[in-house]
Amino acid sequence: MKILIIFVVFLTIFSSCSKDDGVTIDNTGYYGKWTLVAMSGSIPNSETTGAAMAWQEFYLFNTNGTFIKSREENSVKTTLSGTYTTTTQSDGIFFELTYPNDSEIIGSCYGNQKEILFLNANNSLSSTWSHCDGPGLEYKK
Repeated sequence: MKILIIFVVFLTIFSSCSKDDGVTIDNTGYYGKWTLVAMSGSIPNSETTGAAMAWQEFYLFNTNGTFIKSREENSVKTTLSGTYTTTTQSDGIFFELTYPNDSEIIGSCYGNQKEILFLNANNSLSSTWSHCDGPGLEYKK
């Protein structure tokens, strides 16, 4: 009887485990520098990489909920900082970045000093700006 009870408990514990959603970065693995590696437009096969991209940029996520975004375009470097929060949803981890001032380097569909980024299953960070005709931007750590 004891063996049957142990077996039922064992089976209950393992059957209640959640399914992996495919995102392999945990909530702390995103800290650090994420560099823009690919840029695409709304035209098929319009992806550019490396020096061919219209600008170079990176995000630096700190453990205290702050970030830095830096972009260099036409030899002009612009750096902004702000705060971020993350949420874990069924399709990945989403970042909401909030800037204290408006700037042309904020990639947003709403013009409200916020950006939304998300982690893909392939461990790249993507901008949601492309959902409203902005460029598709992909970052790697």
